[in-house]
This record gives sequence, C-alpha cells and structure tokens, in this order.
Amino acid sequence: MQYSSFDIRRYPVLPVQEGYKEWSDTYEQTVQDEMDLRLLARIKGIEWKEITRAIDFACGTGRIGVWLKAHGAPVVDGIDITQEMLSKAAEKNVYASLTNADILNNGVLPGTYDLCIQVLADEHMADISLLYAEASRIVKDNGYFVIVGYHPFFLMNGIITHFHKPGGDPLAIESYVHLFSDHVKAAFNSHFILLQMEEGIVDDEWLQKKPKWEKYKDWPVSFLLVWKKANPPGTA
Repeated sequence: MQYSSFDIRRYPVLPVQEGYKEWSDTYEQTVQDEMDLRLLARIKGIEWKEITRAIDFACGTGRIGVWLKAHGAPVVDGIDITQEMLSKAAEKNVYASLTNADILNNGVLPGTYDLCIQVLADEHMADISLLYAEASRIVKDNGYFVIVGYHPFFLMNGIITHFHKPGGDPLAIESYVHLFSDHVKAAFNSHFILLQMEEGIVDDEWLQKKPKWEKYKDWPVSFLLVWKKANPPGTA
C-alpha cells in the first residue's frame, strides 16, 4: 500500500537513494539499537557457527555487518544502492565485499549464501514479493532469510521513515506499507517457512534514550521475521 494514504505529517519525501545520501552522515546517531539489534539478539533458530557466508541486503553504514561478524559469520558481503552509505560501511572493515547496486539486480549466483539479512529497508520496496523471491534465489536450500523491519503499525499511524537535516528541517524517504500477511504470502511463494517472529516495543529502555517518544510508549515500532528456505517441491 502507498504510504500517502496514511500521511499526516506531510514531510517532503525523497527517493530512496537520494534520501539515504542525505542521511548518511547522521544515520548511526539517529537509529537506536533497540530498533534492530535488540531484536536480532532474540534469534534462537540459527546456529551462527554454521553460517559460512552471509549477505547483508541494503547494508547501509555497516551496523549489521559488525553484528554478524561479532556473532561468528566468517564472510559477510554487503549490497546497497547508496554509495555514501557504502563508504561508511567500508570504514567498519568487516565486509569481504561491498557492491553499489539495487538488491534486486545484484549479479549474485543462485544458492551462494547460507544467510541473507535485511534490516530496516523493506518498507522502501513497492513489491515485497520481489524481495523474498530474490532472497530465495541466492540462499541455499535450508538457508535463512532474516528481516528486521519498521513496523507497519507506525507507518499506518502516519510516522514515515524520516530524519532531520542539520538545520532541523525534516525529510522523509519514500515508503510503502506491507502488512504481515503480505510478508507471509511472499515468503510461502518463495519456499520459506517461518521459524520465529518478534516485535519491538517502545518501552522504558527505549524512552531512556528518546524521552520525547513517551506518547508512543507500548507501541510496536519494529519486527523480526526469521525464515528458513525449504527444499523445492519434488526434492528430498
């Protein structure tokens, strides 16, 4: 669904690549670990020592690459459409390779990875089924696809992905609303089975860092989905 149906703030909206170019210098000071890393820490169904090669879709500044390496993934590749974000990721020295490309047109060979992960980016894609299809293509059978996303509840309450320029003016980034049923249908059509789902809530720990969000207390702000790729029909 188009976000415009729920837009109450009417911030100027930038295309994804342009928006993250503008945001790249302050992104890591804006995004809280409670949004994504706290959810990743809850994953139970993945044996990280068995992940020999992972790919970070829309890797941004490399925060997730750092997390993956810290959890034992020996080889992590990153792809992002915005060169300015990739330059920040390169400074982390955790990626085996970094590619400036659209994640849906990445040149990766089928069945290359044990794990594909995407964090805080699915809301920028108009058709979520294409994301799942591409993840399924490049992940091995019995491999994993992990998504941490911005919760559709927040988007549907008019709070788009946004940031503030140095002068204080807000800018939003093109976004779409995907219901959880959209994720489920896309995943099933791409031969994924659900292993785990979690939701991140604006709680006291969150409010210690962002006290201005008191009015959002107990709202779900992010979510985690862990999928496993099943063997294709007709195979053992």
